[in-house]
Amino acid sequence: MKFFHLSDLHIGKQLNGWSLRENQEAVLGQIVRYAEEYRPDAVLICGDIYDKSVPSGEAYSIFGGFLERLAGIGIPVLVIAGNHDSPERLSFAGQILEKERIFISSFPPSEKGERLRRVTLSDRWGEVDFYLFPFMRPGYVRRLLAAESGEQEDISVQSLTYDQAFRLMLEREEIDSSRRNVILCHQFFVSASEKPDTCESETAVLMAGGLDQIVISALDCFDYAALGHLHGSQRVGRESARYCGTPYKYSVSEERHRKAVVMVELGRKGEEPLLSFLPLAGVQDVRKERGTLKQVLSRAFEPSCHDFVSIVLTDEREPANFREQLREKYDHILEIRIDNERTRRRLEDEKEPIPVLKPMEAFRQFFSMILNSDLTEEEERLMAQVIEEAMEEED
Repeated sequence: MKFFHLSDLHIGKQLNGWSLRENQEAVLGQIVRYAEEYRPDAVLICGDIYDKSVPSGEAYSIFGGFLERLAGIGIPVLVIAGNHDSPERLSFAGQILEKERIFISSFPPSEKGERLRRVTLSDRWGEVDFYLFPFMRPGYVRRLLAAESGEQEDISVQSLTYDQAFRLMLEREEIDSSRRNVILCHQFFVSASEKPDTCESETAVLMAGGLDQIVISALDCFDYAALGHLHGSQRVGRESARYCGTPYKYSVSEERHRKAVVMVELGRKGEEPLLSFLPLAGVQDVRKERGTLKQVLSRAFEPSCHDFVSIVLTDEREPANFREQLREKYDHILEIRIDNERTRRRLEDEKEPIPVLKPMEAFRQFFSMILNSDLTEEEERLMAQVIEEAMEEED
């Protein structure tokens, strides 16, 4: 069974006000060409299709065109919602799309009897079950789990962590471990042995204190775990559980990322999947330029002078009209900063700024100051639930 693993397309995203449409269309076009060449049995898209919960008409058009081209090749497409997606909007026309073998799962189960969406495909070794698990907060499934336990007021259900809620939802599926199983997820998975590689373009959605973490052992029953959420391609504990990363660079912190389609070849039950990485590149790169004004200007060659660049000048004396000179050579500047002895000294002399705390950390400090003690584990879970429910209302 051969399939493509994609995630975090973030269609409609802008970079410091610059449109990325041309670059996004370029990488999606490359993915379609790879699909024509390698003929995968399926394409998995693991959340954050759009950058905003209310996508623009242009964003809908770009993704719709991408699906149409894949459907034209005859390849099934499996899609789950991410935290940036509106489940209601993503699921629109789902029954019609299913006729073209485009399978979308936007909501986790919420009613008794409901289960994760499962799509079964076959190859020469038999059947493969694909479980579609869209983005979930504990509050999305707390009522379902409480109702099924018959203990709606049970505090153990009301204060579920992400890890606990996720594991309970998987237990309901009664997954047959003798079959080949693949899961699509959009959550923050971690391994006890490896620290995840995060970057600026995604850290804003990761919860302070790691309360949204799920230990990767929850997915041990799956032969391959196709993950979305983190923007850098990386394994989580094992090669067959991984984030594929974004198809394009969405921040300067991703400068050294090598963007690619992860092509997975699943053999017999028990065999390690074979992974290949098919490179992707936008029309423009996203990168840094550092040096004196003269050095930075001397590197403004075609076509790299059209890249999205963050520029740091190291001249000890601030050059005259440096911004105008740089903009004459580089037409997509994200920022210009000066880093020299004077600016470093000024930063050292300035009063340390008050950090902007995330909600949980701010409450921890408040609690400690007022009661002169730390939160207990149970109090931390209850406060996490309050914060989570407030976030859901904002969504």
